[in-house]
Amino acid sequence: MPLSLATMATSTLVVTLAEIGDKTMLLAIVLAARLRRPWAIVAGIFAATVANHLASAWAGSMIAGLTDATWFRLAVALGFIAMAAWTLVPDKLDEEDELKVVPHGGAFLTTLVAFFLVEIGDKTQIATVALAARYHDIWSVAAGTTIGMMIADAPAVFLGHRLVEKVPLKAARAVAAAIFAALGGWQLFALL
Repeated sequence: MPLSLATMATSTLVVTLAEIGDKTMLLAIVLAARLRRPWAIVAGIFAATVANHLASAWAGSMIAGLTDATWFRLAVALGFIAMAAWTLVPDKLDEEDELKVVPHGGAFLTTLVAFFLVEIGDKTQIATVALAARYHDIWSVAAGTTIGMMIADAPAVFLGHRLVEKVPLKAARAVAAAIFAALGGWQLFALL
């Protein structure tokens, strides 16, 4: 199946903006500071994201395929609007979470497992499910959301806290929220 550049671009933009300041981005910074193996960490983030977002896109596509009814499209639209509100709430990495980062099996394996687990139920995973439910395109959504995660998280690994200090997180959250709200509004408008 050919990839849709429009779906990939939308997925990339939404997830890049949603990931800025997200708990998984903060985890990337903590892993970089603790493990000091940036390339292994980036590879672990990539592998975890591919696995997580492929499964999420598949789930979103299957759910949409099974229940392609008006009520489900309304639920997806309201889900995007809820994501807009959730995106405005800043994430933080608690000290308890930081203490759980104990390297077992090297930087790659530690990152792979930690990132995969922290991503479960995270904004970007839920966004991936919603995007796949909206576009019915597993590969384009998963590719776009993975690219979006890497755009946000790879610089975080290499630049760490300096990046968080320079990037206006409040503005990034506001733009991401606006995009989620627009997607939700578009879905609602399509139902009319």
